[in-house]
Amino acid sequence: MNKFATLLTLCLALAPSWSPQNDCLGECYKRCQEPSTDPDTERQEIFNLEREAAHAIQLSDGTFFRHVYSDDFAGTLSRGESVSKTGFINAVQSTAIRYLAFNASDIKIHIFRDTAVATCLWSSRGVVKGQNINFQMRVMHIYVNGGNGWKVVAGQTSPMPPYVQQPL
Repeated sequence: MNKFATLLTLCLALAPSWSPQNDCLGECYKRCQEPSTDPDTERQEIFNLEREAAHAIQLSDGTFFRHVYSDDFAGTLSRGESVSKTGFINAVQSTAIRYLAFNASDIKIHIFRDTAVATCLWSSRGVVKGQNINFQMRVMHIYVNGGNGWKVVAGQTSPMPPYVQQPL
């Protein structure tokens, strides 16, 4: 009887450690109770990423997007074409247009825990087939903050009127 009581006590003492869910629940509760990071700092980080994206487009440099866009990025270009991360980088690096200026302005950021929505106005001047072009687009990016910082998971660009279809 004494052995049975000892065995039962040992089993009851070790029972919580047998459940892997307890660890996950504990981590979840801990994350919910931890103070969130400073929202102004997060907003500034995303603001800087939006500005850097415009600069990278002006330089036709895809390196920025390889680091900041998630591998499963899904986007829509200004003429309605759906693109993946690779497709977007190819569009940025295209030699069909040479940007003389590319700016992001009117940047607004809304943060919802580990997700953020950034909207802005892209204004650009460039040269396509020897002709000067100017255009503006409204842009929306969806960011997710994972273990490696903020990553863009989705994007949408919409041209501002007047929009004249330019052959590329």
